[in-house]
Amino acid sequence: MTVKINTKFIQEFVETNELAALEDFVAASHKKIHDKTGAGAEYLGWLDWPSKMEEAELSRLEEAAEKVKSDTDVLIVIGIGGSYLGTKAVQDLLLPAFGAGGTEVIFAGHNISGRYLEELLSHIEGKKVALNVISKSGTTTEPAIAFRILRKWMVDAYGEEAANRIIVTTDEKEGALRKAADKAGYTSFVIPGDIGGRYSVLTSVGLLPLAVAGVDIRSLLEGAALAESTLANPALMENDAYLYAAYRQILNSRGYSVEVMASFEPAMAGINEWWKQLFGESEGKQGKGVFPASVIYSTDLHSMGQYLQDGRRMLFETMVSFTEDQNQTEIPFDEEDGDGLNYLVEKSLHEVNQTAMEATALAHAEGGVPILSLEVPKLDAQHAGYLLYFFMKACAMSAYLSGVNPFDQPGVEQYKQNMFELLGKPGYEK
Repeated sequence: MTVKINTKFIQEFVETNELAALEDFVAASHKKIHDKTGAGAEYLGWLDWPSKMEEAELSRLEEAAEKVKSDTDVLIVIGIGGSYLGTKAVQDLLLPAFGAGGTEVIFAGHNISGRYLEELLSHIEGKKVALNVISKSGTTTEPAIAFRILRKWMVDAYGEEAANRIIVTTDEKEGALRKAADKAGYTSFVIPGDIGGRYSVLTSVGLLPLAVAGVDIRSLLEGAALAESTLANPALMENDAYLYAAYRQILNSRGYSVEVMASFEPAMAGINEWWKQLFGESEGKQGKGVFPASVIYSTDLHSMGQYLQDGRRMLFETMVSFTEDQNQTEIPFDEEDGDGLNYLVEKSLHEVNQTAMEATALAHAEGGVPILSLEVPKLDAQHAGYLLYFFMKACAMSAYLSGVNPFDQPGVEQYKQNMFELLGKPGYEK
């Protein structure tokens, strides 16, 4: 149960001796990560989190989730960036696309759209609702606005009982949200101070709403714990997360500055969005970094396929595939064969999908696009946990190899400063 790199389509673009040349740099960066001596080391709490998370905290999360599920139709998760992307990614990956049943988990506070919030309020009318507001500070503009509006709705709907339907996930001691939780008596969980938002999906940030949604969070953590131990190997050629990071840096140095995450599984769309924040926010600084983009095939082969095949050669693709056939739907025989598909009779959709991926990789590689292939055996909670940790470990290594701090985001603050100034926030006058 691991994530492996298949080098079939990258060998003609990157030679083994190029990887060997990075071995010492990878070893040095590995030491920075595990000794916690590199830039941003105070935010490396995620590194051993899967194996060290306390049983008492996990049980408390499960108990809170069961309480929500027992008397709630809709849980609204209020948060932005890492406070919701990881949850949505795992939910989209593991739950049925149609009619998942149980408590519905939806999201707010990740935009400032009046239309979105009004439609959300209309959707929950007449339903039993709970809130999980997630923010270290409680003052981030987007989720703070959503919480203010939805808290009023809750008080109007439930009166004093509203406090029993609001769960806060925030800093242990400080911040506006911690003060609000302590004052109102909300159930609360802690965002570890040494784990940044985009690395927090395996903490209470993601685990509580995922448990409400019906995800097996213990299996998710088990998969991540396996990745934690497997990917602790310092040797570049024996650590697939480090290999992925090294390939990215070699390709970037050659002018392949855009990475397109591609999958033939529609359920990967949420993972793509989480991955884009993880790598974009971790690496995109000091004029450096690979720009993360994404597609879902074969849908996007009929929209973006032309550019990927024949457009500017500044991009490479990372294709994620699930190798085991878990559904085994076969194409039936049709006597008239008007669509000409009888040649596919008795082939499973998985087999056809895998063949389409192979054909696409072959075509794009022949067209000059380097292809990295990540193979995941199964689409389940354990493998999802492994995949999340794989990307986090690879991201830390890739950022250190490029010479940037993987755990800060100084550029994000500029739009906030401008917005506060334009909106007239006290203390931000021009």
